[in-house]
This record gives sequence, structure tokens and C-alpha cells, in this order.
Amino acid sequence: MSTHHDDGLATTPKDSNDLSRRSFLGGLGGAAAVAASGLAVATPAPAAESASALEAAASPGVQRRHQAWRMRKDAADFHKNQPAAVHRNNGDEARYPSRIGNYSKGLPHNSFGEVEPAAYDSLLRAVNSSRPEDFDDIVLAGTNKLTSPQGGLAFDLEGADAHEIAVPPAPALASVEEASEGVELYWMALLRDVSFLDYATNADVAAACADLNRFGADFRGLKVDGKVVPDSLFRDPVVGTRTGPYISQFFWLNTPFGVEYVERRMRTLLPETDHLTSYDNWLAAQNGHFPESSAGDFDPVRRYVRNGRDLAQWVHVDVLFQAYFNACLILGTPPSSDPLSGGIGCPVNVGNPYRGNPTQIGFTTFGPPHFKALLCEVASRALKVTWHKKWQVNRRLRPEAWGGRVHNQLAHGRYPGVIHQKQLDSPAVAETFDRHGSWLLPIAFPEGSPTHPSYTAGHATVAGACVTIVKALFDESFVIPNPVVPTADGLALEPYVGPPLTVRGELNKLASNVATGRNIAGVHWRSDAMESLRAGEALAISILRDQRACYNEPFGGFTFTKFDGTTVTV
Repeated sequence: MSTHHDDGLATTPKDSNDLSRRSFLGGLGGAAAVAASGLAVATPAPAAESASALEAAASPGVQRRHQAWRMRKDAADFHKNQPAAVHRNNGDEARYPSRIGNYSKGLPHNSFGEVEPAAYDSLLRAVNSSRPEDFDDIVLAGTNKLTSPQGGLAFDLEGADAHEIAVPPAPALASVEEASEGVELYWMALLRDVSFLDYATNADVAAACADLNRFGADFRGLKVDGKVVPDSLFRDPVVGTRTGPYISQFFWLNTPFGVEYVERRMRTLLPETDHLTSYDNWLAAQNGHFPESSAGDFDPVRRYVRNGRDLAQWVHVDVLFQAYFNACLILGTPPSSDPLSGGIGCPVNVGNPYRGNPTQIGFTTFGPPHFKALLCEVASRALKVTWHKKWQVNRRLRPEAWGGRVHNQLAHGRYPGVIHQKQLDSPAVAETFDRHGSWLLPIAFPEGSPTHPSYTAGHATVAGACVTIVKALFDESFVIPNPVVPTADGLALEPYVGPPLTVRGELNKLASNVATGRNIAGVHWRSDAMESLRAGEALAISILRDQRACYNEPFGGFTFTKFDGTTVTV
């Protein structure tokens, strides 16, 4: 039987990979099943052990060690027996000998921003061999070094291995879908200073909607009756993201932090502080230099997040799991009569074995320390998943480089038949030239994009993983009390009036805000964000699944809603 949530998306309850706690324990050796159930009986020793080892096995220490070994081994066997992931890229690297469809920032380029072949070959040699010395020999042009190209080669000993999670190929350079994402990026740049709360009445927002609707089904953003409308613009097709304001409550609600309290007004940027719109500066950035500075860009007054520029700056300098740690603190802290102390006191997930327990509360397991550690734990593992897709699989070009392709096609006819005409015909591209004197994509960051490939996205993969953990820990159906919106100047908060906002919807919106905030900054694509959210979710579910067999408490699993609207029990 299906149920419905927030945006009317149907959900179908199901178990994670059909692996309930009991079936997982049933697949473990007897020792592991006994350990996880809490029963104290002797553990059968491996046949090869000597008689003295069998005698020693009666000791509690050895018994426990064997139980732990068996549990770890059988969890590893579970992952070993999963179907092998197939990793496919979009074919642009083979399609274009000039590598114009692939990431090359930091390597030497010609005057069109096209990478020198020998330098790109040195990059390929390293990613194909995995030899550390080959990474040391990658040919760079400037002082801006490549970011962690060996990160996706690291192993983890819990949850899915980084190479076990696959994503679809990114849209190809010449595809209509790529052009639709490029047009969206140009509109995102043009609309950075428009308040999200004003989208319904803004003429440029209406023009953006009309432009994106030229692409029909090839544009994959959130739509209403098949059309992009102002209150779906730049939103993701995820449960809850269309309900209420564009920005999640977890960006605005002030945050209890132990005995301290964090007000959420942020250091933001002044309007119209865009970068790399000069061709010389753009080319210098491709060659690994830092041609621009952020000096003088900052607003002297701190404000709550109101618009795309604020959001882009937030995701420029955040601690990678910061948004979700804040959400966890807000959710888990009870309300207080002191206005500078409380959170919202969301109940824990219905699967928490201590919910309603008559004699115990959770702490080491199923309590606050466990929650906070688990939330942060998935972040570094999510990065390994996405770094493998970046360097070892896709090597997708950044939107910054795409803007150079658009500019050189319009200025010099350099790429006939490659950059789709719908991109070139976009009024957003023409307006960009009118504002900046070039057709380059305006970037929110003075350094431009990071020095690692675009697909998949680190921020978005971490967002998918961390939000999945928070949904597993708390009651996602809880309605947020006293929601807020910022005043027009961003200096204060005032009551929100509108449909109820659930924890589920606002957590999904939080993940979407972070992922899409990187797009608004000009450093990622829509497909980067969406596929990365799903990859992070899969990684988090795999860790929850591995941990499920390890508890002494009777535990039926956490049940929550995935990004696609289906429910899962882990």
C-alpha cells in the first residue's frame, strides 16, 4: 500500500536491500548472531585452531574477539557478494581529442583555454595507473595544485566501498540536457541578487522560466504540470522542496551549541561581486593562477540567507557537514524558556529502541553522542565515493570551462555543432554579455571552481549522506514549530505563514540548498547535484545497514523517506 508525503509523491515501504536486522544476523556466523543478540554462549572456533586455542576460547576475551571477527568477516562477505558496480562516463574524453569536454583546470592551456595534450596525458597516466609517483608527475602550469586526485583510491572498512556505488554518466557536452543545465547556470548567475522570497513577482525570474521551458523534458528541474514556474525555479524534484520558502528552516533557525548559542546571520557578499568575466582572468585561472581577489567584496553587515549570492557564499567556506550538524543540534535540543538556549525538541525516530523505554535512555548507543558521531562519520566516506567518480571515472569539465566554450564559439566560431544552439540563443547569455562584456559564465568565487573535476559533487554527496543520517535519527514527520523567514534586508527573522513544514521536507530542502548553492555559485551542474545526493544517500544507507547488526538492543531498524519518495527500513 502506498502512502503520500509533502509534495504528493507516492512512497512504498521497503527494507534496505531486503536486509533486515534478523536476516543479516541469519547470514552471519553463529558467533556474530549471538553477539548481536546479547546472548552469552560459547563461540565455535575455526576448524584449523589448535586444542589449546579451543581451550582458551572459553575465556570471555577470546570469545568476544571471535565474535567481533566473525561479524566483521561476514559484513565484508556481504559487500563482496554484491553485484559489481559498472562505472561509465559520457564518452566526451574519447569523442574530443582536444579534451574540450573534460576537466583540465590547473594544467597548461592554449589561448582558447584548451588543455595541452601532453599535460592531459600525464593526468590520464596517473589516474589509470594509480601509482603515487605518476600523480607527482602531472604537468601543471601555475601554483594552484590539484585537489586530492588519489582520494577516491582510499578504502573504508565499513559501509560500501567507494567503488561499490555507481552513478549514471553525466550529460554529454553536445547534448540538449547539457545545454539546458548551462542555460540554468547563466540564469542562476544573473539572479544571484534577487531574494528568493521575491521570485513570484520578478520579471527576470519569469524570463528564466520561459527560457528553461524551451527545453521541455530535457531540463530535469522541478516542474509544475510539466512547466518551470517561479516557485519551482532552481528547486530539485525531491519531496518537500517546493513546500514553503526556497531556503530550509535549518539555515535560518538559531542553533543551540551546548552552553553557547549560534545566531545564523552570516558574513555575506555585496551585490554584483562576480568573478572571471574578463577573458584574460578566466584564462589565467584555467592555467592555475589566482588573478582575482575577494578584497572589498564583503558586506559590512551580517545578514540571514536571502538570495543566491548569500547561499553561494555560505557553501564557499562551510565546514563540510556543518549544515547537518546544525540541524541535528536544532532538532535534538528541547525548547527552553530562555530564548537563547533552546531547539525544537524533535522526537527521535520511531525505530529508536529507547523511545518510550521505561528504565533507560540512549547515550553511547541511540543517544546524542552516537547521533553526532554518526552524522560526521559519513562525511569523509561520502567524499571518497565522489572523489572516485571525479578523477577515476568522469573527469567532467566545470561550468567555468563550459562558459569559455560558449564564449569562444560566439566570439570565434571555435566549436561548431558542439555547443547546442539552444544554449547560444538563450537571452541569459546575451544579458551576461551586456553586463560584463563577455559571454563567460560569471563565477561567485574569486578563484573560480575548485581544482577537481565536476561530476560528482563533494558538497552534494556529503549532503545526501548526512541528511539521510539525520532522517534516520529523528521523526521526519514532525512539524517544525514557529517557522521563520528573514526580513527583506536580512537583518531579522519574522514568522512564516504558509503550509506546515515537516522535518522530512526541510531536511531534503537543506540538502538541495547546499547542493544547488554550489550550482548558483557557478561551480557545479544540476546533474552533479542530483546524482550526488543519491550517491550520498546510498552510502549512508550502507553504513546504517552494516551497523544494524552490531547493537545489543532489540532493534527493528530506522524507517525514513528517501529522496525519491520511497520509504526504507535500515
